[in-house]
Amino acid sequence: MSTDAANQARPAGRAAAAVRDLNPGYFAFVMATGIISTGTLLLGPSWLSLAFLAAACAGLVVLGAALAARLTFFRAQVAADVREPNRVFGFFTITAGLDVLGVRFAFAGHPVVTAVLAGIGAAVWLMLTYGVPASLLLARTRDSVLGGVNGTWLLWIVATQSLGLTAAILVPAWPSQSALLAPVAVGLWSVGLMLYLVVVTLIMLRWLTVPMTPATAGPPYWILMGATAISVLGGARDLGLPARIPVVRTTAAFAEGFTFTLWAFGTWWVPLLIIVGFWRHIRRHWPLTYEPTLWSVVFPLGMYSVATFTFGKAARLAFMEPLARFMLWVSVAAWALVAAAFLARLARPSGQPSSGPPAPSSAATGGIATGQELP
Repeated sequence: MSTDAANQARPAGRAAAAVRDLNPGYFAFVMATGIISTGTLLLGPSWLSLAFLAAACAGLVVLGAALAARLTFFRAQVAADVREPNRVFGFFTITAGLDVLGVRFAFAGHPVVTAVLAGIGAAVWLMLTYGVPASLLLARTRDSVLGGVNGTWLLWIVATQSLGLTAAILVPAWPSQSALLAPVAVGLWSVGLMLYLVVVTLIMLRWLTVPMTPATAGPPYWILMGATAISVLGGARDLGLPARIPVVRTTAAFAEGFTFTLWAFGTWWVPLLIIVGFWRHIRRHWPLTYEPTLWSVVFPLGMYSVATFTFGKAARLAFMEPLARFMLWVSVAAWALVAAAFLARLARPSGQPSSGPPAPSSAATGGIATGQELP
């Protein structure tokens, strides 16, 4: 093969490898970008909101095409991800990404777009929300999956809450359907709460029984806060549903009180997660370079801002707005840093050794191989 032909083949080979090794949770980019677009729409500036919206839409198209190609040409790799407890929950980012972007379109006055995105997300959620636990219960190949429990399991809660959130947001646009949408919104919010209690219990059990290593103390644990944040946003939107609807009237008092509890608990997580990150990168010298799961840090920061602002208005808690504005700019800065790291990784010549973290061994992840992470 000539040198020119070899040079032309390299980009194609690199693209094929990227599709083959696509992280199941890569749609967290759409989640993070979409929620920051919503935050800047609510708190300004509007031009930045439009820029983030364009980036989220572009990311959804690219990732959707990559996922379709992976399902077509690399089914063995997809099946391997489905069998791994520490990776399969990443697929819930598909639903959450579609719904978070749909929320942004709803705020902009495009409920039909929101409904279409939510409908696709609901179909994916239905397959995953029963298929994944059924697989873990009935088709696992090991006695225990506790070693595979990690922060990505919380994406189950995020996806569930995102569907309830879109249902609540569509009520003002389609009041004639409120009798259907409101029970769906409140019901999914309630299911998300129960799933959060279950998954957090499993995470704490893993933390206390399986040794923590830098490889396993990764960014997805920030979803411990992100899951509470989207639950707070869902609760805040449910508080604004018509009180004449029986399910809303029945749950209103509980929803307001427990939503504040969730907000407080999510806020409590932040210092602990910072301590874990400090231990990972400073004490244990884990390289602070790009990894796809870093978008799982950006999303909780943006969602915390939007949820704090929205719940503060619904519950008339004035102290929450300044905090929401501060956290919005923290999330924008985090997005910029992760995006810059991604571009730097992308610009690295093919074949050049990476200075990033090594792929965790099966021993480091409780006997479960994690598979390769792509740029």
